[in-house]
Amino acid sequence: MADDRVVIDAVDVIDRALTIELVRVTERAAVAAARLRGRGDERAADEAAVSAMRRELDRLPVSGTVVIGEGESDEAPLLWIGEQVGTRQGPRVDIALDPLEGATLCAKAQPNAIAVLALAEAGSLLKAPNVYMDKIAIGPGYPPGTVRLDRSPADNLASLAAAKGVEVSQLTACILDRPRHLRLIDAVRAAGAAIRLITDGDVAGVIHTTDPEETGIDIYLGVGGAPEGVLAAAALRCTGGQMQARLLLDQPDSRRLAAEVGIADFSKIYDLNDMARGDVLFAATGVTDGGLLSGVRFGRRGVTTETLVMRSSTGTTRRIRAEHAQTEKFHLD
Repeated sequence: MADDRVVIDAVDVIDRALTIELVRVTERAAVAAARLRGRGDERAADEAAVSAMRRELDRLPVSGTVVIGEGESDEAPLLWIGEQVGTRQGPRVDIALDPLEGATLCAKAQPNAIAVLALAEAGSLLKAPNVYMDKIAIGPGYPPGTVRLDRSPADNLASLAAAKGVEVSQLTACILDRPRHLRLIDAVRAAGAAIRLITDGDVAGVIHTTDPEETGIDIYLGVGGAPEGVLAAAALRCTGGQMQARLLLDQPDSRRLAAEVGIADFSKIYDLNDMARGDVLFAATGVTDGGLLSGVRFGRRGVTTETLVMRSSTGTTRRIRAEHAQTEKFHLD
């Protein structure tokens, strides 16, 4: 009984103490990046978001390890993989983050740039190398195994349409607009589904599948970054969606990176729970307007942000629209 109480108390601490704290972290990063919207400087926007997120993570009451971050320790000055963050006074947790998912979108003031962060119990998030990952994802409410990575696009679309009770022609797939996806795009259109092509931001692309009535996206398909795949899996873990992924390790360098983080099976298909398990918290704040979130607003009375925050163990999703009258906390000039 004593052990059970310890587990329950730990979960309660994570729920009550960290949910709103995560929101503050992504808000700070989003506001910092939004100050550089449309300026054409991806690097400056990303650096601003990274610095702001790092400052706020220092205040987070956890003993955290960055497992998905800005790169290896010799590549990134802040938020590198393996970096210890938090006050070191709280629970041991894994942290996956992208202070500015869609730096190009922010630099061009295009939709769906977000600041994103996921937190889970230590050892719960996949330590994915910085390589490509083939992904397929759908939102909640469908039978297990509705889509599978080893099926053809046509078969997956037919299965999803049957589960949804519609024709394939009523489905829309989200795919990154890349030359590598030309055959995939042809196959999806040949099957009868519509496609929404996105230039960047595949974390937001996957999350869009969680609310197709609002976003118009039923399924995400294609190859993107593996770190982004883990962040997307954390979000779907909170909503009950489905996802499968496979690391693309066809080059010696990519296989070396995978081996360095302990991956031995280079052909493994990862299910959602392989990438994000246990109690997961996820937060994303809009930087630019998009189908998922409104972007940061700068007004005479202060700053307005919109954040999506979710927790897997309770299935709770909160959408927080915050009006910040005291802008000093954002280090605004």
